Amino acid sequence: MSTKTIFEPFRIKSVEPIRWTTRGQREELLRAAYYNLFLLPAGDVLIDLLTDSGTGAMSTHQWAAMMEGDESYAGSPSFDHFKRSVQEIFGYRHVIPTHQGRAAERILFSVMCKKGDVVPNNTHFDTTRANVEAAGAEAVDLPLPEAREPGTRLPFKGNMDVTGLEELIERVGRERIPLVMLTVTNNSGGGQPVSMENARAVSAVCKKHRIPFYFDACRFAENAYFIKLREPGFAEKTPKQIAQEMFALGDGCTMSAKKDGMVNIGGFLCTNDDILARQEKDLLILTEGYPTYGGLAGRDLEAIAVGVQESLEEDYLRYRIASTAYLGDHIAEKGVPIVQPPGGHAIYLDAKAFLPHVPQEQFPGVALAAELYLEGGIRSVEIGSLMFAGAARMELVRLAIPRRVYTQSHIDYVVEIILKVWARRAEIKGMRLTYEAPFLRHFTAHLEPMG
Repeated sequence: MSTKTIFEPFRIKSVEPIRWTTRGQREELLRAAYYNLFLLPAGDVLIDLLTDSGTGAMSTHQWAAMMEGDESYAGSPSFDHFKRSVQEIFGYRHVIPTHQGRAAERILFSVMCKKGDVVPNNTHFDTTRANVEAAGAEAVDLPLPEAREPGTRLPFKGNMDVTGLEELIERVGRERIPLVMLTVTNNSGGGQPVSMENARAVSAVCKKHRIPFYFDACRFAENAYFIKLREPGFAEKTPKQIAQEMFALGDGCTMSAKKDGMVNIGGFLCTNDDILARQEKDLLILTEGYPTYGGLAGRDLEAIAVGVQESLEEDYLRYRIASTAYLGDHIAEKGVPIVQPPGGHAIYLDAKAFLPHVPQEQFPGVALAAELYLEGGIRSVEIGSLMFAGAARMELVRLAIPRRVYTQSHIDYVVEIILKVWARRAEIKGMRLTYEAPFLRHFTAHLEPMG
C-alpha cells in the first residue's frame, strides 16, 4: 500500500495519560533537575524522546508470550524459546542473555580486552566507550570523513572508514586489537545505516589480520530495512534475510533488546568461540545470573523471543522509517539544521549550527535540549561535549522516537515546538558545568545557564 498518510500498522488497545505542565512549572522543574533532563521526573515530561531504549510498547503477542514465561532458575524452557529465536536471525553458536546491552558490553570487553588494547568502531556509543575504557583499552572511532558533516547526504553515512581501519592496524599492530566492532545503525553518528558492502569490507580486513569481528546490533532491523531500500541487489530480499546475511560476516555481537528487540528490558551477547563463551558465562554467573536467565525473568526471555521477530516485519519497518523521516523533513524544510538524511530511530538536531553563538565549551546541545523542554515539555538528549567530552565529533540533540508509542499528531506537536524554539534561537544562552561524575557524566551532571 502506497499512500502519503503515515499509517500506524497497529491499533491502540491501552492508553496512558499525559500530564500537561505550564512553562512556569517547567522552569522550576528544570532548575530542580540542575538543567539535566535525565534528572527530571518522567511524569513531568509531555513527549519523552530521551531514548528509544526500553521505552516502546509491546504487542499483544509479546504480552501473551509473557504469560507462558517459565521462572525456573536453571534450564527454563523460556530460555530455549529465546535462544532459538535469536539464533534463527543472528546465527551464532552461543547466546548469553543479559539484563541489557551494557551488561553484554561489560562482559565482552572484560574478557577480551586488557590495558593498552585498542578497539575500533565506526562510532562507539556512550556505554560502549565507557566499558572499553573500564577494561583499560582505548576506544577509537573510525567514521567516514563525510560523517563529520551533519548536512552531507549519503545513503550509508554510518559506514566505517575501512582505509582508516587498515591504517590503524598497521600503526598499532594486530596484537593490540582484540576485536573490531561495527555499530548498526550508527547511533552516535546520527542514527545512520551501515551498508552490506561496508560490513563485508570490514569483515574481510578482520579475516586478513585474524581479528574477531563483532556487531553492536541494537538497531539491526532498521539497518536491514535501509539496506533493502538503498543498496543495489537487496530490494527483493526480506529484512530477516538481510540481517542473517550481515551477521554471517561476524564472529559475535552485543545486543540491547530494548531497541530492536522491542522489549522494556533485556539484551544478549553472542559468540561462535567456545572458549570465550565459557569465560563469558563464568563472568555472567558472577554478576548477572545463571546462563539460562542472565538477570532476566523467564517472561522477559519470552518477550524478546517474539520481539526480535516482530522488529523485522516490513509493515512495521516501513512505518517506523517513514514516521522518523516525517519529523526530520518537516523541520528541515523550515531551515532547522539536522543530521541528513534522517535516521531510523531518531532525528538529530545540529546544535552547533542551531546555536552558532554558543561556543562548544558552553554545551550548545544541552542548552538546546533544555529549551525544547521549557517550550513544550519535550525531553531529548545531548550527544556532544557533555556526553563524550574531548571525543565529541559533533554537537547534537537526539530526538529518539519510542517504538509504537506516539502517533503522527504527537510528532506534529514536536515539529511545532522545534519551530518555535528555532524562531527565537538567538535568545538561548549556553550552559556551565557545576558537577560531574568521573565516568558517563551526562547521566548525573549538574549545570546552570551562563550569565
